Amino acid sequence: MEAIARPAATILLLRDGPAGIEVFMVVRHHAIDFAAGALVFPGGRVEESDQELAARPADCPNPDGFDTGAMGFRIAAIRETFEECGVLLARLRGSNELIDAEILKRLEDQHRAALNAGSIGFDAVLASEGLLPASDLLVHFAHWITPVHQPKRYDTHFFLAEAPAAHLAVHDGWEAVESIWITPAQALADTESGRFKLVFATAKNLEKLGRSGSVQEAMDAARAGTVVTVMPRGTKLEGSKRMMRIPEEAGYGGSEFIIDFLPAS
Repeated sequence: MEAIARPAATILLLRDGPAGIEVFMVVRHHAIDFAAGALVFPGGRVEESDQELAARPADCPNPDGFDTGAMGFRIAAIRETFEECGVLLARLRGSNELIDAEILKRLEDQHRAALNAGSIGFDAVLASEGLLPASDLLVHFAHWITPVHQPKRYDTHFFLAEAPAAHLAVHDGWEAVESIWITPAQALADTESGRFKLVFATAKNLEKLGRSGSVQEAMDAARAGTVVTVMPRGTKLEGSKRMMRIPEEAGYGGSEFIIDFLPAS
């Protein structure tokens, strides 16, 4: 029976570095049941509580007028980024500025472990400091759905966001065991050399991101573009190689790619 694709969200946290645009990535723990040991962007499943928060306008500003489902993906992306790397895209009520390092540290010390453990809700974490999620800072970048033949499937929306300078991104030590700021070109080169593993979607999104020379350029390109849903179709070739087919109009520089298959688990 075909597995249901679970909704998920991912943020590509960006900053400008000396060699060009850099993205924050983490290495998945080897015991994780999806993309174990792979270099990935922070993210995870959309929870029911994310949708509930998204449906409360007083607690979840929605200046772009997205429907609740679309907002739920954005809330999940913000929550997962705080859980996995300690960056929180949120503002004090009535403020236009993102929270400062002092508030972030207090939230880290008091709530991040409990949030990761599931003993406190993200809405309660935000309410403890009178915060609102800054979903307007996310730019929709990509939408990938795991192929139908995979035992674990995800319906994942990818977002771009500029990393706040005052927030120090650090992996959580549970789901992620290593973290790095890296240029897309270096991540791809390090995978080619065997240092990292990348699943197909991550590799293609790194290639797409790497066309931009700065954070502003990447954000502008994403705003101007149209996100086309990608659900790869694979054909087995010799050995571990696969021919992966995706829509040409998705903007990844082609529609057929030969890869060495990296299992989902």
